[in-house]
Amino acid sequence: MYMELKAGGIDMMALTPVQYQRQTTSADFLARFTKYRYPASVYTYLGYNLRHPLFRDKRVRQAITLAISKDEIVQGVLLGMGQVAHGPYKPGTWAYNPTVKDLGYDPQRAARLLAEVGWSKRNQDGILTRNGKPFQFTILTNQGNDQRLKTALIIQQRLKAVGIDVKIRVVEGASFLKNFIDKGDFEAIVMGWTIPQDPDLFDVWHSSKTGPKELNFVGFKNAEVDRLIEEGRSTFDLERRKRCYWRIQEILADEQPYTFLFVPDALPVVNARFHGIEPAPAGITYNMIKWYVPKDEQRH
Repeated sequence: MYMELKAGGIDMMALTPVQYQRQTTSADFLARFTKYRYPASVYTYLGYNLRHPLFRDKRVRQAITLAISKDEIVQGVLLGMGQVAHGPYKPGTWAYNPTVKDLGYDPQRAARLLAEVGWSKRNQDGILTRNGKPFQFTILTNQGNDQRLKTALIIQQRLKAVGIDVKIRVVEGASFLKNFIDKGDFEAIVMGWTIPQDPDLFDVWHSSKTGPKELNFVGFKNAEVDRLIEEGRSTFDLERRKRCYWRIQEILADEQPYTFLFVPDALPVVNARFHGIEPAPAGITYNMIKWYVPKDEQRH
């Protein structure tokens, strides 16, 4: 796609961080194309199957989060072109709670929490054991997403350092959803969600949405979150909705049903022939109907 862009076969695409930083900086390229950069309306996360015995105690989930350096992932996977995620909302939007404190990177605290739950002894391979069983699980992710695979590899190394043995399995996209996600047949996953314009969380976080082929496939159930979701979607009062969503983020930060990893930067590039592009919090395509190419630059 990138070669087609440079050849003039397409006028717009999303760049990778490597393309943005290292392959599109020449004077010739910048004369022909305009690059944009802003926080994308998506986030990537490590999700746990909360029905699995390994992940039922929130201290285990907290420990895993503490053992992962999110900043390292942002730098290593995104080349710094993104930011750490602290919850399911896009930073800077009204529903985002900036007061929620991330657990941070603290492998020593992670080890203490794991010991509280009985994971204190290590076997000859350095893996934590409890009742003679090693602490090991598999992270699934979908084929064709290089960022998610790299993220999983960094997580694997960080968790190994605290005594957790992680395997990584990459599955073809349709099979990933049909045979694993829809059936709840997984231990942990690296996936992403689009962050919608309206902050309603019902489909992903309400306890009524934990069935087969539904979006709360990690099986998160919390009565207070249910109540807050229902209250937030039943009123047009912005301040009341804001209080609901800010509190939900506090609960998710404590419960850690996901380890929220990062919000990447969107990196679109558009042929410089196009005029009328006005970047906004919604990105650049919100007003695409107003884009135009001057008569003397039109090709088609």
